[in-house]
Amino acid sequence: MSTQTTSPGPLSPTPRTTLTRSRHRAATDRAELDALLSEVLVAHLGITVGEGEDAHPVVLPVAIAVDHDGPDAGGSLYLHASVAAGWVSAVRDRTVCLTATLLDGLVAARSGFHHSMNYRSAVVIGRCRVVEDAEERARALDLVVDHMVPGRAATLRPPTRKELAATVVLALPLAEASVKRRAGGPKDDPEDVAAGGWAGVVPLRTVAGAPEPDEWSPAEVPADVATRAAALADR
Repeated sequence: MSTQTTSPGPLSPTPRTTLTRSRHRAATDRAELDALLSEVLVAHLGITVGEGEDAHPVVLPVAIAVDHDGPDAGGSLYLHASVAAGWVSAVRDRTVCLTATLLDGLVAARSGFHHSMNYRSAVVIGRCRVVEDAEERARALDLVVDHMVPGRAATLRPPTRKELAATVVLALPLAEASVKRRAGGPKDDPEDVAAGGWAGVVPLRTVAGAPEPDEWSPAEVPADVATRAAALADR
């Protein structure tokens, strides 16, 4: 297992993750990848399941967590699943593709051709590793919880042996990745601008509402949940 850790520096995609179109939108600073993965709540994992003529692609939404100083090359991206999930056997020690996207705006242009979206997206390709070490598994599971609500894991009871036995933790190295982003208004042709008409951007963001307790919760919202809700409400 690699002991390489993430350090600030350039983002250097491999041939498999190098942009072939709109290359000016590619990020060159690794900090942009780190920031994107820290903010995104749902990513999508692309895998191939089945064998021979029955093989077919599947794309699954997954919760993630990132340890920039994890044991994999470039840092570790973690995700978890039930051991009973049919797709788990298809990713053990196999190459997968994970994408993460944040949508920042709808770009309305003066022609259909130039309509677009403002976004930040990442593509990570690598060999998926099953986490076997008990200490790393425990840390990864805490990171997944804290990725959703920072500080939450420390307030919870430890997972039971039954829960741990029912859960598989997977790690993906972050060494092979690219980031693409778009910002700003529409890129209309000069003749369309001269012809008049409205064009612009509809900004988008994820905003949290007030926490909604279940019927057995105390009246006071815990600090970790309240802080997370407030942070998302103020975006």
